[in-house]
Amino acid sequence: LKAGGVAGVCVDLILFPLDTVKTRLQSPQGFRKAGGFRGIYAGVPSTAIGSFPNAAAFFITYENVKSVLPLGSSSYLSPATHMVAASLGEVVACLIRVPSEVVKQRAQVSPSSSTLRILSHTLYQEGVQGLYRGYKSTVLREIPFSLVQFPLWESLKDLWSWKQGHVVDSWQSAVCGAFAGGFAAAVTTPLDVAKTRIMLAKAGSRTASGNVLTALGDIWRTQGLSGLFAGVVPRMAAISLGGFIFLGTYEKTRQLLL
Repeated sequence: LKAGGVAGVCVDLILFPLDTVKTRLQSPQGFRKAGGFRGIYAGVPSTAIGSFPNAAAFFITYENVKSVLPLGSSSYLSPATHMVAASLGEVVACLIRVPSEVVKQRAQVSPSSSTLRILSHTLYQEGVQGLYRGYKSTVLREIPFSLVQFPLWESLKDLWSWKQGHVVDSWQSAVCGAFAGGFAAAVTTPLDVAKTRIMLAKAGSRTASGNVLTALGDIWRTQGLSGLFAGVVPRMAAISLGGFIFLGTYEKTRQLLL
């Protein structure tokens, strides 16, 4: 819990400006109208509050599922263990992540409004369910991401450990995390764009219904391939750096605590 929480807070706060740029590139009104480079830390209170419990919930689930699944005893089946553990971890973590993400992204594209004002407006207009708009699309983004990132991270660590004859250090785990995160970020960008559009859509609109395929279809028809991969460069940069900081900090904190 502590290792995951510390890792989550570090990566979210350090890389917040890149996340803001990515969100504004993906927003339906366009980068400049969404704020451009102004108010780059808009929405950061939402992230600061949600980051620790979100990351802690993921790693508690991830490590516990890994420990109870019998698949881990076989080297051939260990990627399946990591996939199942990461997927369940994301489902649990998204219960905390989605409300924080909804408020954060709306603040990022409305830098003149405070986080508290956006939270109260969302609750007044849409109720608690408004904070969970995009839950399905977030899970549908995070599970494929985790299916790519975590088995690749574990495999790279195992390969590096085998090559050098001992378990990888925390900085080496961080490098593996950067490669795994960057690759996973690139291939799942269309799902991230759809999630952003759903969270930012006007209440009552077709996109706000939360149908990922509908959102993807609308983006494809209006903006084509470039629309589906909007923000891919800052997303890859943020998640590569994030993978380095997040997974490296997690391993180091875990080693210090245990």
